[in-house]
Amino acid sequence: MPEDNGIIRDETGAQTLLGYIVDISDGDGKGRCHLDIGPQHGNRHGMLHGGVISCLLDNAMGYAASLTGDPEGQTKFLTVSMSTNYIGAAPQGMRVTATGTVRGGGKSTVFVDGELHDTEGRLLATGTGVYKRIRGQ
Repeated sequence: MPEDNGIIRDETGAQTLLGYIVDISDGDGKGRCHLDIGPQHGNRHGMLHGGVISCLLDNAMGYAASLTGDPEGQTKFLTVSMSTNYIGAAPQGMRVTATGTVRGGGKSTVFVDGELHDTEGRLLATGTGVYKRIRGQ
């Protein structure tokens, strides 16, 4: 459940382990995940690991999907498919934000686009995902 007016911390084990914050506070139907990059998030080159990038995009897009059924993001969705395109690198010490935006869909399936930017506004990665609503909540 959203805490602090749409800021969600430690909701899942993955979120707690990686240390990102979910933000659905804007009321614009977009899901956002913020991460301050530490040494634990890096690849062997000292840049943000691609797996962490995919995780951030998946969560931001999944939260955007969940907002289609409930303004507090409580509608549950599962990722059906997802693709990630890596465009730039982000070093340790920088904050990145993944944003998910719903592009279409219906009652059970939602199509979402995602973007990951650094604090300077540079586009680092994009993603697309298909999310399926879990029935019988």
